[in-house]
Amino acid sequence: MQVAATLSTNNAHFFQVRRPSFKCNGYLSPLNPITRATSINARSLKTIAPVTSTEMTKKHLSNLEKLLQKKGQSHPVDYSSVPVIQEPMKQGKTGENRGRNLLEGLNLARIWPEMKAAEEMSPRHLIRLHRMLSNKSMDEYSPRNNLGSRWKEYHGCKDWLGLLDPLDENLRRELVRYGEFIQAAYHCFHSDPATSAEENPDVARNVSLPDMSYKVTKSLYATSSIGLPKWVDDVAPDLGWMTQRSSWIGYVAVCDDKAEIQRMGRRDIVIALRGTATCLEWGENVRDLLVQMPGENESEGQPKVECGFLSLYQTSGTKIPSLAESVVNEVKRLIEMYKGESLSITVTGHSLGAALALLVADDISTCAPDAPPVAVFSFGGPRVGNKGFANRLESKNVKVLRIVNKQDVITKVPGMFVSEAIDKKLREAGAAGVLNLLDNSMPWAYSHVGTELRVDTTKSPFLKPDADIACCHDLEAYLHLVDGYLGSNESFRPNAKRSLAKLLNEQSANIKKLYTSKGKDLSSLNLNREFSFPRPSCLRSPSVLLSPSS
Repeated sequence: MQVAATLSTNNAHFFQVRRPSFKCNGYLSPLNPITRATSINARSLKTIAPVTSTEMTKKHLSNLEKLLQKKGQSHPVDYSSVPVIQEPMKQGKTGENRGRNLLEGLNLARIWPEMKAAEEMSPRHLIRLHRMLSNKSMDEYSPRNNLGSRWKEYHGCKDWLGLLDPLDENLRRELVRYGEFIQAAYHCFHSDPATSAEENPDVARNVSLPDMSYKVTKSLYATSSIGLPKWVDDVAPDLGWMTQRSSWIGYVAVCDDKAEIQRMGRRDIVIALRGTATCLEWGENVRDLLVQMPGENESEGQPKVECGFLSLYQTSGTKIPSLAESVVNEVKRLIEMYKGESLSITVTGHSLGAALALLVADDISTCAPDAPPVAVFSFGGPRVGNKGFANRLESKNVKVLRIVNKQDVITKVPGMFVSEAIDKKLREAGAAGVLNLLDNSMPWAYSHVGTELRVDTTKSPFLKPDADIACCHDLEAYLHLVDGYLGSNESFRPNAKRSLAKLLNEQSANIKKLYTSKGKDLSSLNLNREFSFPRPSCLRSPSVLLSPSS
């Protein structure tokens, strides 16, 4: 098409009278051959350049023809209908969406934050949210790198220096994996909480492990030294497991897959311990006076631990050995079985299990002449002993990583001081002598052990910032926060992909309404048949305080 041939130079007055302005946000118009960005009429052209108005018009028409050819227009154009352009036109604005554009101009999202968040739910965001809300395992999105020669660093040989802030992606995956070992202990106990008189402690229960490369070798039981009157069982026979003295509390498992052993750089032995579940376990928890550890002489700086925790650890039942005896004997057996191999022992627990994990680590670290390295990964653990106990674990080279939620009150008890930071400031201010005296004489002079990884409920975009105590202490909430943790000064990890299905099951009241409603919408759309939250046939997580209605 030759546009210049269809219009004679006599028709140039159309452009001079209407004076269209081809401005493009302050940049040079592709139609204007002059290097200035402003609109120039035919008269001014004579004073600026030695070219005639006719020649300039031809250049305008030539540039216009080229532009139209690039946009694929093949029909003749009536230039007399070209409107005067006052501002840049936005592509895609049609008559059918003018009403929507008017609403967009009101910027309602600034008035209602929920609307702003909903607007951000693009199809891509909805697909990602749907994936996170599904029950499908998200392991394929987590790094499964070869730990190889660095496994000792991830196991704590350098106290996780340089791996916590920002959080190393391999360590994040390991922490979540060990947390899922604890969840397996919870689920196994829920499926059969009662301990019968005929139960054989030497026969391991059927535990559904999250990692198929491990196999369970030993069931572990904890026994309370206190008991309730028999009439309690007569009144509520269906809740007999709540008042039983001995209860299944965890297991020992060992990695038995050659490929996984090669990936991790060693054969790993895992000891996983659940949290408080029975009435007698709660009763032991409140026996919070520090007592001397067996075999220790009365001296300055002697290690002491909480009375109730020590009772659950060392008390044996009628036909069931104590937790201390069971775990030490099993670890000795496994060390002997895999003698000559590179081994590691990882003790992991939540709540009460986190407290017992420290007692277990203290024992097994010296149970054999050449005991493998021992590391503890605890979630939501309370204080267990005094400063002397912390020094004892350190002298045995036991490495402890405590994952602590900033809003979890369980991690702040028992003890006289709510925060280790206050204790540290007082010692630095010259009060170390007084505090050491209190450590030796006061029955509540508790101290935390090891290195801390602090997460924060308010950093999660899914949890309410005022989530209740049960949510802040819940194990699945811990794993959710760890999966999204980047660093102390960083926001929640945008590419976190851990499923929210379990969190919705147990903590739906503490999840922001926007996401619960989106979850219902996605479920109604039937985008994925796996998007369903079946209620477990067993009891709720004992990390949530049990009420009479539970």
